[in-house]
Amino acid sequence: MFGATRTEIRTLEAGMSAVPGNVDTDRQPPMTVPLRHFVVALAFLLAGTALGVGAARGNVPGMASLAHVHLLLAGWVCVTIMGAMTQFVPVWSGVELHSRRLAVAQLWLVVVGLVGFVVGLLQWRPALLPWFGGLMLLGFWTFAYNVGRTLAAVEDYDVTERHFAAALGFFVLLTLLGFVLALDFANPFLFERGIDRGGVVAAHATLAVFGAVLTTVIGALYQLATMFTQTELRGVDLKIRRFEEVAYPFGVLTLAAGRLLASAPLARLGGALVALSLLGVAGILAQRLYETRVEWTPMLSRYAVAAPAMALWALATLPAWLRTPLDPAVRFGAPGAAHLLAFGVVGFVVLGTVYHVVPFIVWVHRYSDLLGFEDVPMIDDLYDDRLAAADFALLFVGFAAISVSEWLAGGALGAAALAAPDWLVPVGGVLATLGASVFVVNVVLVLYEHGPHTFRGLLFGVGTNGGEADAEAAAASEHNR
Repeated sequence: MFGATRTEIRTLEAGMSAVPGNVDTDRQPPMTVPLRHFVVALAFLLAGTALGVGAARGNVPGMASLAHVHLLLAGWVCVTIMGAMTQFVPVWSGVELHSRRLAVAQLWLVVVGLVGFVVGLLQWRPALLPWFGGLMLLGFWTFAYNVGRTLAAVEDYDVTERHFAAALGFFVLLTLLGFVLALDFANPFLFERGIDRGGVVAAHATLAVFGAVLTTVIGALYQLATMFTQTELRGVDLKIRRFEEVAYPFGVLTLAAGRLLASAPLARLGGALVALSLLGVAGILAQRLYETRVEWTPMLSRYAVAAPAMALWALATLPAWLRTPLDPAVRFGAPGAAHLLAFGVVGFVVLGTVYHVVPFIVWVHRYSDLLGFEDVPMIDDLYDDRLAAADFALLFVGFAAISVSEWLAGGALGAAALAAPDWLVPVGGVLATLGASVFVVNVVLVLYEHGPHTFRGLLFGVGTNGGEADAEAAAASEHNR
């Protein structure tokens, strides 16, 4: 058997690492399924950060900025989300994954589609964009169908499952609009039909960032922030959650529709609901971290950056969206606050979560069967503490440099716009790239030193319901001997 029982996992709760006691790891797919998503996502993280530095220096041809955004958002963040949902929806919900074959197919469809799409942007070959955009759409829709069918087996949704279900709907909508935009790149038709391309772009971006990505992040935080601080929501936290559960998805849809239809009142209402909801989530997360009962971990340290970044972003963005919600300059928040959201919130939440998810999956498959028979490491013993501290310092300083420069130039929170030093953003980008590289090395070392698979086996496993599970069982058994 691969996967610790609930009783075995509960025995670790008092140890060095907080480990959930209310999950059923017997339901998880073979470890190669989520881990290959994470490995591929790490490659996109390195490519995206390096491209961002090159674009800032003017050394990248074509539509470098758009390629940079797609590598980080669709590549790193969304592929990580695909792997995480594929792993933890069965574990949290206690149901079988609908199809392991589809879980394998979804990844490679997105990977091939995204790589081709980025090449088309950098070489500016618009005829390629619909073809590779279509592959991405097929991959994300396969993921939405597979996880959606898995969730359909759940009898009573909890708050995390409700957010995940909403996020899947956002994935379907945003990729549909993205494919329309790719078609328009290759053969412009929107203008001829009286459709404002800018409105479609704004709606697509809104559904991507605030819909698919942040809805997933919020849903996961309700589970992870309580589970790994060993605290519970109570009092005002529950009231905020009840408001957010309704206001946030409705706000995202309303904001996207307002931008698509160029309706300022509609976008203003949606923007206010989104900003207020995220301000409430920031408060809940900060309270969970303040009340934590466990030893501080890289996961919680990165969440501690996300909480104030989310609050600052919401406070700056709410008045900006109330004034001019249709202005492209405030598409992702107040002028000067975009990196607070993208880097400070999404980036650090994903970084922190991966620091627990990858070691957790490896630990369950490698060491759970050895509990009670020999000494086994704790989950947080699998990665290198020094590397974790180094990547945190590099990423935080890089984030601070980029955000301060953007904040000064944008005049967020009503401050007067100031000229930041020219070197601040390039230096911040280099530090962030170095931090991302150290982070990738640390996670890869976990897989190399403790995982039962070679990287070739991890990336190119058989991928069938029977064959992959059998190959995994054999590899783990040999590794344990």
